[in-house]
Amino acid sequence: MNSVSTANWNESLSSRWNMSLAAASDPWGQALGAPAGNASTPVATNFSNQFVQPSWRIALWSLAYGGVVAVAIFGNLIVIWIILAHKRMRTVTNYFLVNLAFSDASMAAFNTLINFIYALHSEWYFGEAYCRFHNFFPITAVFASIYSMTAIAVDRYMAIIDPLKPRLSATATKVVIGGIWILAFLLAFPQCLYSITKVMPGRTLCYVAWPGGPKQHFLYHVIVIVLVYCFPLLVMGITYSVVGITLWGGEIPGDTSDKYHEQLKAKRKVVKMMIVVVMTFAICWLPYHTYFIVTGIYQQLNRWKYIQQIYLASFWLAMSSTMYNPIIYCCLNKRFRAGFKRAFRWCPFIELSSHDELELKAARFHPTQQSSLYAVSRMESSITVVLDTNDGDNSHPSRKKKAAPRNASFNGCSRRNSKAVSTASSFTSSLYTAGDDYS
Repeated sequence: MNSVSTANWNESLSSRWNMSLAAASDPWGQALGAPAGNASTPVATNFSNQFVQPSWRIALWSLAYGGVVAVAIFGNLIVIWIILAHKRMRTVTNYFLVNLAFSDASMAAFNTLINFIYALHSEWYFGEAYCRFHNFFPITAVFASIYSMTAIAVDRYMAIIDPLKPRLSATATKVVIGGIWILAFLLAFPQCLYSITKVMPGRTLCYVAWPGGPKQHFLYHVIVIVLVYCFPLLVMGITYSVVGITLWGGEIPGDTSDKYHEQLKAKRKVVKMMIVVVMTFAICWLPYHTYFIVTGIYQQLNRWKYIQQIYLASFWLAMSSTMYNPIIYCCLNKRFRAGFKRAFRWCPFIELSSHDELELKAARFHPTQQSSLYAVSRMESSITVVLDTNDGDNSHPSRKKKAAPRNASFNGCSRRNSKAVSTASSFTSSLYTAGDDYS
């Protein structure tokens, strides 16, 4: 009976390669278990003792993980408040940032500490229902995060490379966000479907029992890594490369005024900020994905003495990605910086200036669009004056007859010029909108 239990335990732990952002089962479980079929309890105990950590190390890890959770939840909630509480911040791009912040805050709140406790003690304390949620939600949240960033990259690409095309409306943006979450749920559903808890001698485990065994589990998580890491990073790499070449490679057609160049700099700052966000995500998650790929192929590494520390370090780095975005926004974006100052204005060393208030409250202003419209109206008024002068010249009918064709010709030319100016206005104002979204 003991041999059968040990064999079943070892089999379940061999499938622990649970991409789990949720460490669905003991991530170093094979090292904690004895060889199937011929292990005795003392041997299993010796293996378990291999991963018992001193109190000072547990305290340091707890402090590190607790800091990530606190900063991630608090920082992302402030980001959500800044965007939703200020009308000027409610743009298409910022709605995707709200989705990104919600995903990061949720993963920090519902997964990070729970997973840390499970990884630290190799004991599941939270019941079967939460086991299913614990294995299901992290993949969902990471999918929503990375594809929110991808949607922002595509939106930036369309706004800067092809500005004459209509932008996403608020309704379309909500539909895209809803579609992202639906796809995320579908991708993570197997994690929920096959999650189980199993009570073993001295401990309870939470893991994903795949019907096809470890190979099926490994294949699933290779697919997950491709979909939530490799593919979106490839798309964002291409789009931001093209956008970067466009913004830094030469002048964009449009106004050459100082205000235009200021807006161009603003767009560059926006793109720089999002590139930093994407690169931070890529760097933070690379060791974690590498860990699971390597230990999935070379399972003997799970018995290595320091594998627990490597897992805790790689998992901490991955989870820390949830706390960096608010810091990046605050450092690289003046409006978010003003929003954070407003949120922390109760602090004695934080001063909210009138300029910061204007950053969040002032209405948008597109000088190029205004100047173009002024040019059109001025041209049309000139036409009206000429026609009115001729119509009122009753003492010179011959001049009126001669003037009529000229005026008609001028009026036609005017319409063509107005159309050209209007097109230029649409192009340049679209560029300003692209830079003004959340710069």
